[in-house]
Amino acid sequence: MENLELVIDLHQHGDRQGPGGKSETERAITLASLDTSQHLKIADLGCGTGASTLCLANKLNADIIAVDFIPEFIEILRRNAEASNLSQHIHPKAGSMDDLEFINNELDVIWSEGAIYNIGFEQGINYWREFLKPKGVLAVSEITWLTDHRPDEIQAYWDAQYPEINTASSKIKLLEEAGYALLGYFVLPERCWLDNYYHPLQQRFAEFLDRHSNSDDAQDLVEAEKQEIQVFEQFKAYFSYGFYIASKLP
Repeated sequence: MENLELVIDLHQHGDRQGPGGKSETERAITLASLDTSQHLKIADLGCGTGASTLCLANKLNADIIAVDFIPEFIEILRRNAEASNLSQHIHPKAGSMDDLEFINNELDVIWSEGAIYNIGFEQGINYWREFLKPKGVLAVSEITWLTDHRPDEIQAYWDAQYPEINTASSKIKLLEEAGYALLGYFVLPERCWLDNYYHPLQQRFAEFLDRHSNSDDAQDLVEAEKQEIQVFEQFKAYFSYGFYIASKLP
């Protein structure tokens, strides 16, 4: 089994494939000042199994095109939408966030929680902007430094993992340069990492290893996840996800 297949198998059984929370999605909706009476067209990019998608569909009057490059995640979202009687509002689609089929000025909202790093923050906000209507809303969560100075160890870790990590002021500057006006920003609290993501993930390790007969590849993946959790627990004062909400300037 290829390593990607192992990653999919480990993560498809979780409600979330990264840090986040229902109340944080709802807070971003509020900061975006989205009109619940207006019918909206929304793209949820890098949706995973759809935690944010389902929340958006419950809170807004919208058609939501939910895009993820992993078909297994998309199929789970499809089933969850049916079980929640939201299929008429949610349209799951397997595809890449850097090769979208929307037309210019088509979307009222582009949403992406914990996924824009796949193509990079700067590339994502510039590429996706063309698909937003004037004054359309972009809402993304992105790994962010919380301090201007930090230990060399955590700096080296994130430089290797994701060199685009930066402070909120730097990310907001990129948004402004790309033609957005900031509507709101907040930091995901610790529980979005531990209670909503890491602890449920840890509870699946033993069963995952059993399914794969404790293969070397499966053990390597679990060890990598454990290292990531340890890094967060040790250095959580220095980084988190920042949630950025902005509108496209005409």
